[in-house]
Amino acid sequence: MANTLNIKAETLIYNPKDYKSTNNVKWCPGCGDHAVLNCIHRAMAELNLEPDNTVMVSGIGCSSRLTYYMNTYGIHSIHGRALPIATGMKVANPKLNIWVSTGDGDSLAIGGNHFIHTIRRNVDLTIILFNNKIYGLTKGQFSPTSERGFVAKSAPYGTVEDPFRPAELCFGARGKFFGRAIDVDLKNLTNTLVSASKHKGAAVVEVLQNCVIFNDGIHNKFSNRSWRKENTILLQHGEKMIFGDNNDKGIVIDGWNLKAITIGEDGYTLDDVLVHDSSIENDTLHEKLALMGVEENHNLPIALGVIRDVEAPTYEVEQEKQIKKAQAKSPKLTFEEFIMNSGNVWEVK
Repeated sequence: MANTLNIKAETLIYNPKDYKSTNNVKWCPGCGDHAVLNCIHRAMAELNLEPDNTVMVSGIGCSSRLTYYMNTYGIHSIHGRALPIATGMKVANPKLNIWVSTGDGDSLAIGGNHFIHTIRRNVDLTIILFNNKIYGLTKGQFSPTSERGFVAKSAPYGTVEDPFRPAELCFGARGKFFGRAIDVDLKNLTNTLVSASKHKGAAVVEVLQNCVIFNDGIHNKFSNRSWRKENTILLQHGEKMIFGDNNDKGIVIDGWNLKAITIGEDGYTLDDVLVHDSSIENDTLHEKLALMGVEENHNLPIALGVIRDVEAPTYEVEQEKQIKKAQAKSPKLTFEEFIMNSGNVWEVK
């Protein structure tokens, strides 16, 4: 008998450049999309995802060009429909690593219904939501996230609408993962994308992204290095919610609300500062954290990092279980047995 050879397959180690396509990147110089693309390459390398087993799906918009700049499989789909297409792919082949690149217009306007139902179903997708609060590709109309009073080409006297807040939609749809990052904060953005990909289920990462042409500086309060530490807080699971230039400020509970305090003043000590727990099932505190620094909550810093990360059954796994259970109960029928001899037929004379 011939000896059996045990050959161990070599594990390939991927670098960020392995995920870069050879296509020229056609975004405006200075656009925040460049930084996001860079962080996606870094995150995939850290995760060591196989390019041949990874898919980037996008809809329509500046952010949706991203598929062309990835050395993975990719689908540049139609407006607002990236998520149902990605869902179909994940159900058909649950082993695929599927990422979705979408914008505030693509996913929250024409694609809004798909956005909430993908989250509700908890399909295992990594969803990157570029939020620049403007329609950039179509040259400067206000978007579903533009604030009330925002002056744009489609609202020359200012919008009279209240905007969507992506975090609220995510939590309203019973989302299990929500993270946030700024395009210029490459370290946190990369780390948040890594966490989102590791999460089993629908993972939404809102990226506060700058459009240098039609909405330049819209996130300046949070992105400018001069005052970023005073206006943002990086949440980390198991750690105190501390922020500020000197790490002397914290978040505490004040009645039903959250409050920013200075440690050592007004009787507050480090013991009063909340500890972040991203894994608790009840989303009340997570939603309050996600809405800090948004619109009327301007006295609070905006929360960055992984805000919510809760385990739950995923759509594609549960459906696969259901199919196998049904198949085990009934034998696999041929086409003739299933259709022609099923009894549900008519003979036309």
